[in-house]
Amino acid sequence: MNTQITVSPTACEHIRKQVELTRSRFLRLGVKESGCNGFMYTLDFLEDTLANDIQVEVADGVHICIHQDDVALVTGTEIDMVTQGLNSALVFKNSNAQSYCGCGESFALSKEGNEDGDSAASASELATDATAQT
Repeated sequence: MNTQITVSPTACEHIRKQVELTRSRFLRLGVKESGCNGFMYTLDFLEDTLANDIQVEVADGVHICIHQDDVALVTGTEIDMVTQGLNSALVFKNSNAQSYCGCGESFALSKEGNEDGDSAASASELATDATAQT
């Protein structure tokens, strides 16, 4: 299965540091139903992967794991690290998202999931912050 995840160099370095600080081996990128718009990203640090995890190496030695059930929801996601003032956070832009809620915490996909390729251009400017701060 082709899992497209793009991670900026600054986000890769942040992920690498957080994995080391938590004495983990992997970061799991996931999605759960929540928020006012449908789905929210989740981040977990793991010692080991599960049998149904897909590993994506985003940089030398930086691996993101995605549970098989979440692959369709996160494919096409771009992850960046954004700093505003004293706060830094990982920011997610999902080209398959149809909309984001006003607070930026959740996003909605078309009823067909990410199979509707016509929506990518209008959603490409939308992004959401995760609660991972430095």
